[in-house]
Amino acid sequence: MENKAKKVLIADDERDILEIISYNLSKEGYELYTAKDGNEAIEKAKQINPDLIILDIMMPYKTGVEVCEILRAQPAFQNTLIIFLTALSDEASQIKGLETGADDYVSKPISPKVLVSRVNAIFRRLNKEESGKAITVGDITIDPIRFVVSINGNDVILAKKEFELLHLLASRPGRVFLRNEILSQVWGADVIVGDRTIDVHIRKIRQKLGIDCITTVKGVGYKFEL
Repeated sequence: MENKAKKVLIADDERDILEIISYNLSKEGYELYTAKDGNEAIEKAKQINPDLIILDIMMPYKTGVEVCEILRAQPAFQNTLIIFLTALSDEASQIKGLETGADDYVSKPISPKVLVSRVNAIFRRLNKEESGKAITVGDITIDPIRFVVSINGNDVILAKKEFELLHLLASRPGRVFLRNEILSQVWGADVIVGDRTIDVHIRKIRQKLGIDCITTVKGVGYKFEL
């Protein structure tokens, strides 16, 4: 199984949850590490450079959202997979977390089977992306293996969801992608996010690329064109 060597960091202040998640993911062959608060999560992430971080939103010292923001601001963690653990009623935090660059979330109370399934699925999706071919449109090259966008030979690093969104739009230049279509293909049908999440990511992509290559089609969606 390709996922067996993957390193997973779990950050939660509840010991029972750490033990349950660690036990079930270790059976899948993942290499497990744990942290009991936000500060420890940041330090452990820097030490081990995990492939995936599972973050509880409500933790001492720093929340999961704050941890995500701090890590995503560093180049080493731009493409690290991040899953949030959230309370069912904490929709605002879920949306905030996804906007800061999280890849998925799992609601509490946790179902070990659901969590394992989501972790396996996110790695399968990553493996599929990494096997894709680079897209070149004009002076822009989008490389899904390195997760790098090159403009006139200069590399631009995007956060993982920003890259996935740009890659989707650029896969069919000129085609208008509906908002629901973007949400489904980039965030997945099981992740509840709003239109604002797409808008935030589009704005960040435009700022980082420094060129106008994404057009807004009002009331419909977005398209990639130079």
